[in-house]
Amino acid sequence: MDLFEKCNRPSLVDEIREKEIYPYFHALESRQAAVVQMEGKRRIMLGSNNYLGLTTDPAVMEAGIRALEKYGTGCSGSRFLNGTLELHLELEQELASFLHKEQAVTFSTGFQSNLGIISALVGLHDYVICDRENHASIYDGCKLSYGKMLRYRHNDMEDLERKLKQVPESSGCLVVTDGVFSMGGDIAKLPEIVRLAKRYGARVMVDDAHGLGVIGEGGRGTASYFGLEDEVDVIMGTFSKSLASLGGYMVANARVADYVRHSSRPFIFSASIPPANCATALEALRQLRKRPELVERLGDLAAYARNGLAQRGIATRPSVTPIVPIYTYDAYTTLLRDKELFEAGVYVNPVLPPATPERECLLRTSYMATHTEAILDEAMDIIARVLRPEGRTAP
Repeated sequence: MDLFEKCNRPSLVDEIREKEIYPYFHALESRQAAVVQMEGKRRIMLGSNNYLGLTTDPAVMEAGIRALEKYGTGCSGSRFLNGTLELHLELEQELASFLHKEQAVTFSTGFQSNLGIISALVGLHDYVICDRENHASIYDGCKLSYGKMLRYRHNDMEDLERKLKQVPESSGCLVVTDGVFSMGGDIAKLPEIVRLAKRYGARVMVDDAHGLGVIGEGGRGTASYFGLEDEVDVIMGTFSKSLASLGGYMVANARVADYVRHSSRPFIFSASIPPANCATALEALRQLRKRPELVERLGDLAAYARNGLAQRGIATRPSVTPIVPIYTYDAYTTLLRDKELFEAGVYVNPVLPPATPERECLLRTSYMATHTEAILDEAMDIIARVLRPEGRTAP
């Protein structure tokens, strides 16, 4: 059989292209901002993870320019060898301090962070237990490890306990959960997860890619939100969202961090974060520390959007995060509504399985601290016209 036979089979991609509702790879012609130029037209951006709006912050951009001029375009090697800059060490120190942990380790991407952390910590006879709605990078990290993976139903603590009971006492166990779930915008039941992990002798890791800069004291994330920073063993996050750059990190106690540095193949065998990306992440972190009002503004705008959508008859899932899903249920309806919104001037993200369960397709809207109420009103009016063409307003 020809290896490439699978590439030539008819697929969903072929079908939606034929129907002219293919939603991917739209090209930006401007900065990642609240309003963008995309494929020749003004679009309101409700599909970015640039939660604090720092990708266009003058201080953040200037930091990247200075680093580019000082260090050049890349490091040409891994952190293990010639690829460690003083900037990397500075960023790790400030991250660990901000997140109230002993040490940090930085990775070249957020996806690579989960691969590197989980595959290093979970060994041959260990177990890793995951929420079913965890990010794909967590699943791939579990596959890359030599441990056994168990999954529990989304935010179902009774099912988590059933899975914990299956772990032999002689095995190590890591419970991994998203802090803020990237598609639904809901928050992990971290107090109960920590309680159960302690009862059964497991360790806890939180993927806080969508929590940093979003919830918690000063934007410190999910563990801070629940007052559990001392109880969560490993926190992972990315620079590509609130910190306006590219890369990822983990924070933990010094021994765990040092073990990952010397055991993680994705860390050891990857080139380090380029200077400009490192410098912009560091400056974005400093901006977050200096300007906690950005986090408050983001929360206010997320609440404004939820209330505004409800007033226009659009149902959303209750939460406090800036990720606001609008459920459209089946794939065809989701793609059709996405195209109509795009043509009307609003960019959102259509989300289909496997990123959601079957029959739970959605339009993912997300908000930035740099949006304004006027921009959101304009966007929500368009959403209401597309999703509720009769124009009725809910009481």
